Amino acid sequence: MTTTLRPTTPERHTDDGGRARSYEVCVNSRPVGSVRLTTDARMGPSVGRIEHLHIDTADRHRGRGTVAALAAEEVLRGWRCTRLVVSVPAQAATALGLAAALGYRERGRNMVKPLAEPPELPPGSAIRAMGETDYPAWHAHEQARYVVSVLKSGLTREQAQTKADTDYARLLPHGLATPGTVLRVLAHGDTDVGTLWIALRAGEPDAQERGEAFVYSVEVAEEHRGRGHGRTLMLAAERDSVAAGARTLGLHVFGGNTPALRLYESLGYEAVEYHLIKELL
Repeated sequence: MTTTLRPTTPERHTDDGGRARSYEVCVNSRPVGSVRLTTDARMGPSVGRIEHLHIDTADRHRGRGTVAALAAEEVLRGWRCTRLVVSVPAQAATALGLAAALGYRERGRNMVKPLAEPPELPPGSAIRAMGETDYPAWHAHEQARYVVSVLKSGLTREQAQTKADTDYARLLPHGLATPGTVLRVLAHGDTDVGTLWIALRAGEPDAQERGEAFVYSVEVAEEHRGRGHGRTLMLAAERDSVAAGARTLGLHVFGGNTPALRLYESLGYEAVEYHLIKELL
């Protein structure tokens, strides 16, 4: 039997070089599913994305999904994509197994924790609002740190810098005054030891799945690490989120960041979505 992809829509192009198209998955010309391919809006036209892949129930467990995914890779190579990304819900065990078998690696994961009562902070720790004098240095440092994290996804430095510029302009258009933004500084004793950035996301399309509040950044200064301040910042994030009426708190952790992952798991966060990447050789 021959499995092929048959276009169902015209190919769509964007001014920045992006492309998108939908296909039927066919076996001997018989439709058995569907797939939608795009280039990644944030990473640029050299990174392809399988946005949707579905095989009809009656045709599952026959290798149709595997062949469809491989056919999608060929389409994206034809688009001159050098990498392929997918996002898979944590409960989709079959899809995660397929991705692993096809050579995808974890780029990161989204995690969420239900919120209840605001936790107490450890003695000696205090949280204050970030001030105008703190913000410029924090912003520059935070964006540079983000570039380093994104480079681990396989982007070039130029692509990573462009992504950082775009994302920070979108997320913090008005700096400290950006609506729904919470920026905090953690002090222990008389010394500032870390910072916290939360976005309040109630009403956004994916807020229920990824958290009504979302931790964009939590960082402890290098010389103060290993003393529990990261945990304190996460507890402070819960306090601010509960005070704002959020019932869930979400975050993203990059693949390979084992210390952060262990911290979040110990605090009760669970994975809800995995972001995977594959090199297209």
